[in-house]
Amino acid sequence: MTQETKRSQVGFGTTYQKDSGDGIKTVLGGQVWMVKPDKQTEIQNPCLWMGAGVIKSKECTNYYDCTTCKYDAGMIKAVAKGKRISWQDAMRKRQTLDRVCRHSLTNRIDNRVCAYDYQCADCDFDQYFEEVYQQKTKSMPFGSQQVKGFDVPEFYYFHNGHTWARIESGGNIRIGLDDFSLKLLGKADALELPLMGKELSQGKVGWGLKRKDNLADLLSPVDGVIMEVNAAVRENPEIANSEPYGDGWLFTVRNPNLKQTLEQLMTDKDSLGWMNDEVTQLEGMIEKVAGPLAADGGVLQADIFGNLPDLGWNNLTRTFLKT
Repeated sequence: MTQETKRSQVGFGTTYQKDSGDGIKTVLGGQVWMVKPDKQTEIQNPCLWMGAGVIKSKECTNYYDCTTCKYDAGMIKAVAKGKRISWQDAMRKRQTLDRVCRHSLTNRIDNRVCAYDYQCADCDFDQYFEEVYQQKTKSMPFGSQQVKGFDVPEFYYFHNGHTWARIESGGNIRIGLDDFSLKLLGKADALELPLMGKELSQGKVGWGLKRKDNLADLLSPVDGVIMEVNAAVRENPEIANSEPYGDGWLFTVRNPNLKQTLEQLMTDKDSLGWMNDEVTQLEGMIEKVAGPLAADGGVLQADIFGNLPDLGWNNLTRTFLKT
């Protein structure tokens, strides 16, 4: 994918890059970016207060999670002191058809007229959007790179136990198994996923993968409370193998301190070197069992354990899943 194609998909800006460096941290097209828009560029991911016209220009910097946003809290205090008009009252001043839903103001859905006079707590759609729709809706990788046949998507975070985390609009974290672990262990008979409401601890066993008489424990990449579990994957684990970074997601987690929990993970850039080291170690293990690998730059095929059971299930899970 060319840089220009990426620009058209992301939408704007003279400078935008992965979430490091200078700029405004925001979510664009479901991805975390650092953005420095030019003066002529229309902001595509506006803060709710900007969308309502209370302020002139402000990018969302908190993944549209207003409840934990310091800027939003500051604006509410300014409203209480009479220094600002609330975004709700600003919207109420508009013509009826221009009184759009707050999710339309922030470009997360198409235009939808507010039917509850901006009493969002009373709105069935608002609750559905925040608690159901976003949780169940998959998000595909913006792009990916391959390391010796294993996919490493852009803008995902990785735990060294071969699980991934991705920040979603609204501040939730989507969790899954990476391509390496699924190709390593092969198609699971069952994924023993946690129930909604369960609290996970980063680096601790959070769920399991079962294949015949073998069980692999998986370490949670983040702290947090389970908000939604992918029922389709629970019923058909093969989905995880075929689309580990899309439909094969496992569950979403809520954590009020995103910065702290993500600091312990690798970014996609960091994970490329780590993944290369993991594959090199795996190749060494295979050579001990099956003899020298081809020297033609070939890649490893899926279901490595199924094809080479002498590698040992426990040996593989201990070495690569850290359990």
